[in-house]
Amino acid sequence: MSGNQFNQFNLKPYLLKAIESLGFTKPTEIQEQMIPTALKGGSAIGQSRTGTGKTHSYLLPILERLEPGRQEVQAVITAPTRELASQIHQQFLKAVEHYEGDETIVVRNYIGGTDKQKSIEKLRVQPHIVIGTPSRIFSLVDEQALFVHTATTLVVDEADLMLDMGFLEDVDRIASRMPEKLQMLVFSATIPEKLKPFLKKYMENPKYIHIDPRKKAAENLEHLLLPSRHKSRKEIVFNVLQVINPYLAIVFTNTKKMADEVADYLIEKGMKVGRVHGNLNPRERKKMMKQIQDLDYQYIVATDLAARGIDIEGVSHVINYELPTDLDFYIHRVGRTARANLSGTALTVYDTSDEDALNRLEKMGIVFKHVDVSKDGLVEIGDRNKRKTRKKQEDETDKIARSIVKTPRKVKPGYKKKINEEIAKVRKRQNRLKRK
Repeated sequence: MSGNQFNQFNLKPYLLKAIESLGFTKPTEIQEQMIPTALKGGSAIGQSRTGTGKTHSYLLPILERLEPGRQEVQAVITAPTRELASQIHQQFLKAVEHYEGDETIVVRNYIGGTDKQKSIEKLRVQPHIVIGTPSRIFSLVDEQALFVHTATTLVVDEADLMLDMGFLEDVDRIASRMPEKLQMLVFSATIPEKLKPFLKKYMENPKYIHIDPRKKAAENLEHLLLPSRHKSRKEIVFNVLQVINPYLAIVFTNTKKMADEVADYLIEKGMKVGRVHGNLNPRERKKMMKQIQDLDYQYIVATDLAARGIDIEGVSHVINYELPTDLDFYIHRVGRTARANLSGTALTVYDTSDEDALNRLEKMGIVFKHVDVSKDGLVEIGDRNKRKTRKKQEDETDKIARSIVKTPRKVKPGYKKKINEEIAKVRKRQNRLKRK
């Protein structure tokens, strides 16, 4: 284990074993900066894109500081979606499997769509670590079944999404039942203005960790652009999926209605397609996520619900059926692939109305390759800005030509024709010089 750079944090041996079993040898940037602060009990705000290893940047310090002999709640972790809460729960369970002490570390997940009464009965013994959605956690606290006043750490994962989904009020209610001296670890892709009063209320001089936004997209991720040229996008996506034959691809749409339309179209074409969006009831969503994890589907059509924090293993391709209205979601979507040092491909179908959004993404540091789909696969084509560049060059040449050819003082019949002929000659000369 000498080559494992996690040794620098002086973690308990069982945690180093857990890290080794996951194949982690080097902390990610967010882990490198967050873990030392969290180990000292300090509060911090971590702003970084999805898929940067945020979960383990709080999981390891929480388990390191945990006292298994104290049978009471010591940490509360809130997540905006059931899927993300369940995923965090699984990561904690994997880690505590390696614990060899006499006590048992109890980690519980509380989410909607599960039997609340059963949860209350089991709470005769308080868990060490509580994970879940804010509304379900707070309802158990409110019923005086779950006691969070003993917990000294609160994690708020995907805080900006919590705000968007209206869950911040429940997080606030949970936090107000916890000790005044509270370690709070907040993770968010963005820090909207409306989130700041909440952070100020509970956090005094937190460490602010901001991963360079120019590193927003994973380095081992290829970004491709495919022009729609007014063809049917459904047909384009079908053709792309056929030629790339992905290990596992997620096709993102902006609405539930469009997700169903695209999924139905692909199913009609004979593809086995899963779907993930807000119209699925809790049971259907749970079943769908299990089928996806079991690799029952090669293709998934999803809305942005699946773009935030849900880790679907083995996604080789992400396809944007359309660009998201909020461009931050482009980063979240493409973050579903190229995870854990694997490579991935993100392909976006676009038309001329998307130019402004694509320019903004390029300013965020994303480098696109321009491609088209053929029977042999995806082929690289010229830069999408080629026509614009050529037009700009032509305009500059015209300007130079017009400045060289003077309008005569006395205007004679046919002078316009003669001037245009002169301009054409000058333009030819200018183009010859450029070629040289």
